[in-house]
This record gives sequence, structure tokens and C-alpha cells, in this order.
Amino acid sequence: MDQAPGSPQEPKDAQGLPGCYRHPDRPTGISCTRCERPICPECMVSASVGFQCPECVRSGSGTGHAPNANQPRTMAGGAITSDPRLVTKVLIGICVAVFVVQMAVGERFTERFEMIGLALASDLGGLEGVAEGQWYRLLTAMFLHGSYIHIAFNMLSLWWIGGPLEAALGRARYIALYLVSGLAGSALTYLLADQNQPSLGASGAIFGLFGATAILMRRLNYDLRPVIALLVINLIFTFTPGFNIAWQAHIGGLVGGLIVGYAMVHAPRERRALVQYGACGLVLLAVVVTVVVRTAQLT
Repeated sequence: MDQAPGSPQEPKDAQGLPGCYRHPDRPTGISCTRCERPICPECMVSASVGFQCPECVRSGSGTGHAPNANQPRTMAGGAITSDPRLVTKVLIGICVAVFVVQMAVGERFTERFEMIGLALASDLGGLEGVAEGQWYRLLTAMFLHGSYIHIAFNMLSLWWIGGPLEAALGRARYIALYLVSGLAGSALTYLLADQNQPSLGASGAIFGLFGATAILMRRLNYDLRPVIALLVINLIFTFTPGFNIAWQAHIGGLVGGLIVGYAMVHAPRERRALVQYGACGLVLLAVVVTVVVRTAQLT
């Protein structure tokens, strides 16, 4: 709950620093220049002098400008919204809905949209795969899952890691990160996996979120050990024989997430959008080149 300006009850850490009024667990030495409430880096909005909190920016800049002249932004430059987890909820909803269709329709539906390089599928009418021009499989495979355990594990991971990241980046940047990471994972799978080996799942995109989260936590000087430990555990499962996991998707998604996440968090303010979406474009270009090269090998 937000505190009223001037409240003497701000939480303090062991060193006596107050906690951010919107995120009490984050000690900070910065205060809003208007209401003097403590604010963390995520809540800072640059003003002509110092920083202001989101509420003071919404109420007006104090210079005669309209209240919407300087809307509060996330630390990555995205708009602050009333529901910072909306996109994560939508992504989970799409994955669950597609899984229900998979269970209702059967293998024929899954085989039509899963990631596969090139294979003979007699029930679908012949050769199928990305090499046959079915590039959509790079995207659709990200929303398919092979079992109840598969989708449950991925959706829990997406909720746990995706929600805070969406709040830090903003919706548009979060969607771009998710899709680009997932496509990078699909592209590396297409390049390195057996051409007739199918793969599916949101884990490539989720590994991209892991990578971006590590970059964000490093930027905010948070303890990286929890996210690194979770990432290492996932990588152990990825490379453990018998789990039948497409490690290429995980590694491709992780690399894509690290690249895009670094651009999202560290882009200079004056060229923020150019750097952020430029990084997304570069990763997508690498995806296209990878697909073209592999298709040439298979055909």
C-alpha cells in the first residue's frame, strides 16, 4: 500500500536507508524532489532537477505542463500500467488454451504446428517441416506442450519469472523479449537438432526471460544467487540424459534473452528505443540467416 507524503513510517534497512515507498523491500538513498518519498531505480522519473516519483509526475510536472506531458516510465522506458502482469497472464492463457485443443484434437494438431526440420508425415500428406517453407512452426511450437507436467512446469516458471520482468520492462518490450527469445531457441533447434526430431514448448522463451532477469538484477545490484541457482538447476535438467529435452531451444533462448535483455536495461535514455528494438532486430536477423542456411542444407 502506498504511503502518504511525509509519512514518518517508511521502512528502513539495517544501514538506516529507507525502503522505496512502492517497493518497501528495496532500500534507497534517493527521494522524490517534490514529495520527498524514497524511490528505487524502477520508480525514478527524471525531472529537470533530480528525480520524481510516478504519482507526482502524474499529478503534473510543476512547470505548468499538462499532467500527461511526462508520463511515468519503467526503468526500461515502458509505460507503467495498472496491471503489470497482464501480458504474462495472456501468454499463460494462450498456452493453456492451445494445450486444451491439443488434448481434444489429438496428435494430428500437434504434428501440424510443432517444431520440426524436415520429416515424412504420411498422415499429413507428405514432407513436413520448416525446410518445406513452414516457417510458422518456429513460432507456433512455443505455445505447444507435450504433457500435463510439461505445461505445468513451464507455466509456473513463466508466472514466477515473467511477472516481475514485465513490470520492469513494460508490456511492449516484454512481448518483444519473449517472442525474440523463443524464435532464437527455435532457430538453434532447427540448425543443430536432427531434422526429423520434433520439439515443442515455451521453455526457449522462458530461458530468455531468465537471461534478461539476470541482467536486470545485476543492473539493480540485487543478489544474483537465487536466479543463477534456478538457472543452473534448469540447465542440469536440460542436459540430463533421459529427459528428452531440446537443449538447443534452451541455449538459443538464453542467448537471445541475454542480448535483448542487456539492450533493454542498459540502453542510453536518448537512444533507448533505437537500441532496444535494434537489438531485437539483430537477433531476428540472426534467426532468419540461421533458418536460410539450414534450409539450404536440407534441400
